[in-house]
Amino acid sequence: MSLQVIDIPPSTSQPPAALIVCLHGWGANAEDVASLFPFFQLPNCQFIFPNAPFPHISSPIGRQWYDLRPENMYEGLVESRQKLKDWLQSLESSTGVPLSRTILSGFSQGGAMTLDLGLKLPLAGLVCMSGYLHPGALEQEDSTSLAPTLIMHGKQDEVVPLAAAIKAKAELESLGVGVDYHEFDMGHEIRPQMLNLFQNFVIYTTQEE
Repeated sequence: MSLQVIDIPPSTSQPPAALIVCLHGWGANAEDVASLFPFFQLPNCQFIFPNAPFPHISSPIGRQWYDLRPENMYEGLVESRQKLKDWLQSLESSTGVPLSRTILSGFSQGGAMTLDLGLKLPLAGLVCMSGYLHPGALEQEDSTSLAPTLIMHGKQDEVVPLAAAIKAKAELESLGVGVDYHEFDMGHEIRPQMLNLFQNFVIYTTQEE
């Protein structure tokens, strides 16, 4: 099954040097994160911004990877995980870019999905912005990758506490994952300095010329 996406090809005439997939947060949508595209300054890369498969429970234009209401916590996660995994594995045939040159990234709930799938696929790298680990996410026995991971989080994050980022860093490092970890004086948001780190991380992990 496919996902609805915003697909932005490289601005050069060359094949993409890397593929960057960016997952939106709870109640946002692909257009929300795609609005950041001009700030990445990675003209040789192809960007894909998918919509989560489920409509948000209280927003007519928002989407969700799964429910976060206490009475339905994590409902839809299993379906989204499988659908996203299948879709990611199909990208090489449609883009020509292998997973080994694909960066999976996400903000908030999208960051949680990034960490959830990160060890299940042989990706070039992971970027988690203001995200968190699902319970038991790293206890899977089908880990196939130790993709380097960039974690960025706000010290004053009122939605996903900083402790979630600290926990993710510790658990990933305990598995042998190389983690590039940064805290910022901000809340639950994306700042320009984060995108600068993102850009450098992409260039480093995909060896873009």
